[in-house]
Amino acid sequence: MDQFRRIQTGKKGDIHLVQFKDKKILDDTVLDEIRTEVTQLIGKASGPDVLLDFSNVEFMSSAMLGLLGQLHRKISSGHGRLKMCGIRPEILTVFKITNLDKLFSIHKDAPTALATFT
Repeated sequence: MDQFRRIQTGKKGDIHLVQFKDKKILDDTVLDEIRTEVTQLIGKASGPDVLLDFSNVEFMSSAMLGLLGQLHRKISSGHGRLKMCGIRPEILTVFKITNLDKLFSIHKDAPTALATFT
């Protein structure tokens, strides 16, 4: 049984894999739960490498972008790396408009992203 309600987790070597379960990440309650769950997951590791998989996500609020920025700072401050994959084209457009595609390491799919952690 999965220990988290909003995320599905796994590991590939030292890399934490996080896949979002929700199709729509719009509600503040959902965002708070995601923040808590991801923080619990990476809080135990020092300098964690994390891959966020958005392949299930069809819509997300701009507040989620803020949360991603917070996660990026937290992981980077611990000398870890944050990468993302599986972002739908319509969501990726928002990343490009806000120039967040230059801040985040975004890849087509999980195998491609995992290969860049070496």
